[in-house]
Amino acid sequence: MEKLLIVDDDKGIQKQLKWSLSDYESILAADRESAIAAVRRHEPKVVTLDLGLPPDAANASEGLAALDEILRIAPHTKVIVITGNDDRENALKAISLGAYDFYQKPIEPEVINVIVARAFSVASIEQENRLMRAVGGNDIGIVGNSSSIDRLRTMVKRIAPTQITALLLGESGTGKEVTANAIHMASERSKKPFIAINCASIPETLLESELFGFEKGAFTGAVRTTKGKIECAEGGTLFLDEIGDMPFNLQAKLLRFLQEKKIERLGGRQEIDVDVRVVCATNQNLEEMVAEKQFREDLFYRVSEITLNIPPLRDREEDTLILAQFFLQRYAKEYKSNVKSFADDALNAIRHHRWPGNIRELQNKVKSSVIMATGSQVTAIDLGFLDHDGQELQLDLNLRKVREQAESIAIQKAYALTEGNMSKCAELLGVTRPTLYSLIEKYSLTIGAE
Repeated sequence: MEKLLIVDDDKGIQKQLKWSLSDYESILAADRESAIAAVRRHEPKVVTLDLGLPPDAANASEGLAALDEILRIAPHTKVIVITGNDDRENALKAISLGAYDFYQKPIEPEVINVIVARAFSVASIEQENRLMRAVGGNDIGIVGNSSSIDRLRTMVKRIAPTQITALLLGESGTGKEVTANAIHMASERSKKPFIAINCASIPETLLESELFGFEKGAFTGAVRTTKGKIECAEGGTLFLDEIGDMPFNLQAKLLRFLQEKKIERLGGRQEIDVDVRVVCATNQNLEEMVAEKQFREDLFYRVSEITLNIPPLRDREEDTLILAQFFLQRYAKEYKSNVKSFADDALNAIRHHRWPGNIRELQNKVKSSVIMATGSQVTAIDLGFLDHDGQELQLDLNLRKVREQAESIAIQKAYALTEGNMSKCAELLGVTRPTLYSLIEKYSLTIGAE
C-alpha cells in the first residue's frame, strides 16, 4: 500500500479523509511538528495538508510554513493543500511555494480520490524518470543522482579529453575502477584498451614483469618475450589500483615511465615508446606515506596532477536505492529471475544500513537476494538482514503488529529454508497446510505454492 500523510487538526476531517482514501495507508498528523516528523520517518509520496493548523487555525501561516519545510526536506513529495471554501488566495500562494494542487472544503470522496490518485501517479512517473536518468541517463557509467556524484561526473568529463594523470581517492568498494573506466570512456581513447592492474594483489617479485613485460631468457621460466600491461594498454588507459601498495624500489621505474613515456622490458636494453593515459587509485593516505618515506614524493606529485575524491555510500544516501534498483534489474536479467522490486522492509533495511563495504557490499547483497528471493519482491530476509539490529527491523510495540511481523518473518524464512515446499514449510512452522495458506493470504505474502 502506498503511504499517504494526512495533516489536519480536525479529527473529523482526518477520519473522513482516511475513509475516503482507504486505498492508501494513511498516516495522521495534527500539527506542523508531527507532520515534519512523519515526512522524515515515512517518506510519503503524497501529503494532504490543511493550511489551518494550530496554534492559530484561522491563520494559514502555520500551514504554509509546514508546506515550505516539507518540500525542503522531501522536494519530490506531492503536497495537496486543503483550504476553506473562501480561501483561494492562500491556496494560490501555496501553489506558488511548490504545492502540487489544492482542494477546497467540503470533502467530496470521489473528487479527492481523483486528485490524490493523480498525485500518486505523477509521483511514481517522476520517480521512475529520475531513476532512468540516474541509471541510464549518462554515457560514462557512473550511477547516481546525488550532488556529490553530479560533481564527480562533471570532473570526469572535464579531465577526460586531457592527458592529465588523475589520482582517485576513496574507501574500498566506492567505485574507483568504475570512475577510472568512466574517464577512459569519456576520452578520445575509448576505442582503445582499458587495462587495470591491482598493485596490492600481485607479489612484489612479479609486479615489475607484469607492468613492464620481459624478454626471453630474462629469468628462469621466461621462455618467450612477453609484453607487460603498459604495452598492452597502448593508445588507451592504464589503471593502477592500490598504487599505495607499490614496492618502493619499483616506484622509481614507474616515475620514469610517467615522465618519459618510455619503458624497458625486464632483461631488455631497448627503450620502447608508449602512448598510454594513466589513472591511479588508492584508499590510503599517500601524503602520510610520503612523510613516512613509504612513498616517493616525486611520484606522488606526478600521479596526483588532479585528485578526485569518491564519496562513500553513507554520504550519498539518495543514491542507495537508485544503485540497489540498478543492480536488481541487472541481476534479475542475468539470472532470469522474476524479481521486479523491493518489499517495504527491504527498502527500509537498505536506507538505514551504513554500508561499510560501500557499493561492493550493496552489489553483493542485491545479487544474492535476487538468487534467494522466492517471489516477485526482494525482502529484508533475502538481503540477509534477518538478524539486523537496525531501525528497519525494530518491532512495533503494538502486540498485534508484533505477532503479525514475527509470523510473516517466520513464514518467509521457513519457505526459503524448505525451497518452496509447502508441506515441509508447514511442518517446520508446526501448522497445517490450510493454516499456512490462510496465513499467507492474511499477510499478503508474495510467495508461491508447490
